[in-house]
Amino acid sequence: MDIVESHGTELAGKRIVLCISGSVAAYKSIELARLLMRHGADVTCVASDAVTKLIQPDYFKWATGNKAVTKLTGDLEHIKLADYNRSDLIVVYPGTANTLGKLANGIDDTPVSTVLTVGFGAKIPIVMALAMHQAMYENSAVLRNIAFLKDKVEFVEPNMVEGKAKAAEPEDVLEYVLRRFGRSPALSGRRVLITAGPTIEHIDPVRVITNQSTGRTGILLARELISAGAQVTLVYGPGAEEAPKGARVISVKTVNEMFSVVKKELEQKRFDVAILAAAASDYTTTPSRTKIKSTQKELIIKLRRAPKIIDHVKKIQSDIFLVGFKAEADVSKKALVASAMKKIRESGADLVIANDVGARYQKNPELNEVLIVDRDGKVVSSGRQKKLKISKFIRKHLEKSLA
Repeated sequence: MDIVESHGTELAGKRIVLCISGSVAAYKSIELARLLMRHGADVTCVASDAVTKLIQPDYFKWATGNKAVTKLTGDLEHIKLADYNRSDLIVVYPGTANTLGKLANGIDDTPVSTVLTVGFGAKIPIVMALAMHQAMYENSAVLRNIAFLKDKVEFVEPNMVEGKAKAAEPEDVLEYVLRRFGRSPALSGRRVLITAGPTIEHIDPVRVITNQSTGRTGILLARELISAGAQVTLVYGPGAEEAPKGARVISVKTVNEMFSVVKKELEQKRFDVAILAAAASDYTTTPSRTKIKSTQKELIIKLRRAPKIIDHVKKIQSDIFLVGFKAEADVSKKALVASAMKKIRESGADLVIANDVGARYQKNPELNEVLIVDRDGKVVSSGRQKKLKISKFIRKHLEKSLA
């Protein structure tokens, strides 16, 4: 189970039933199960008797962490897996002419066919990757069954090789599933550098100056980008949110550390998009080497301007798509937009996401409203809603801009 979400979170929280029918291609189902898990899915295998002669059921349990269903008992496995809202997707891999025919004609005399019958009736999406000899695939009865199901079941086309309609490769089926659950053509494969979280500035070995950012918006946005298929490098300050699996994470503490890492990444790698969502400190100081005594009645700390990271991004990679964040407190929307436009002019950003973190926000920090401002001064509002929906709103707008 350690592999779950190791390649991404596109399928996090998704329950996928993997139905395996009696084809020699059944051995590839193990690889598909593992690929689905690496992108976050919870996978349960259902195997026919013919499959168990080729692959021991314990192998499926080892691969997925879930007991494989090889027969139906009084526990009603078919209902638990495929009744209304019990699963998010049923994948048939490989799918034989026999399994296809049973689904098309409502025959349910095996665990696989019974799960499919229940799922079909419960309107659970079914993806089928067929595998058989070419002559079988071109049989009029098989073609009739495919024609009957084509608007009701999704088919992943087989590969016609050596006189056989060979099942699509596990990677191809994975790609199909990922597209179903939100992989974005505009973002897939894009290299994205994103900063998130607060920074801290030491004033002595134990005390720091920081801000109230939890990093939640940046982390949620990073997850959305990973789900869309982007290759995400996350430069993360000491936020309260857990960094998403599937991202390359570089942890930093101070604004100078964040600045140094961002510069190094931009100088060494090519990125398509940079999103500076971190609440990086505007000021820093030289810390005392020893703990400042608490007996002092007054304490004066000298602060100096910290580097504005966003102002340096396009100096290193001029063609990068740059997204900045701008926070103000208790200002009008007109003033907020003006502040965002000023940041665009100063940094060369393509978009700035502006929000007001004043009194209204402080009452309920889980809710927020952002304004997305572009270089032409066009403004789009998210409306006041939860940060998860705001991250999805930003992703959609980014997709449109990149497309």
